[in-house]
Amino acid sequence: MKKDIHPKYYPEARVVCSCGNTWTTGSTQEEIRTDICSACHPFFTGQMQRLVDRGGQVERFQRRLEQAQGLRDEAVERRQSKEQRRRARQLVEIVDEEEVEAIDLDEEEETEE
Repeated sequence: MKKDIHPKYYPEARVVCSCGNTWTTGSTQEEIRTDICSACHPFFTGQMQRLVDRGGQVERFQRRLEQAQGLRDEAVERRQSKEQRRRARQLVEIVDEEEVEAIDLDEEEETEE
C-alpha cells in the first residue's frame, strides 16, 4: 500500500441532519451535514404526501430548458433575417450593375387604354 495517498479517517465522525438528528459513523470528514435523514424522510416516517424538493430542481431544469429553446428559436429567426437581407443586397447589386432604363408606369397605363 502506498504511503501518504489516503485521506485521514475519522472513526467517530459526526453526522448532523437539518432536522436536528445526529449520530456518529466512520468517515474521511470530521463532520457531515445532510438535508434529510431516516428520521425526517417521508418514506421512513410514513408521511408520503409530504414532498421533499431541494429548491425546485425539476422546475429550475424545466425553466432552463424553455430558456434554451427560446434562444434557439431567436437564433433561427436571426439567421433567416440575415439571409433575407443578404438576398436583398444581392438583388440591389444585380440591378445596379446592369444598365437598366427606368420604366414609367404611368406612360404604360395610358398606352394600353
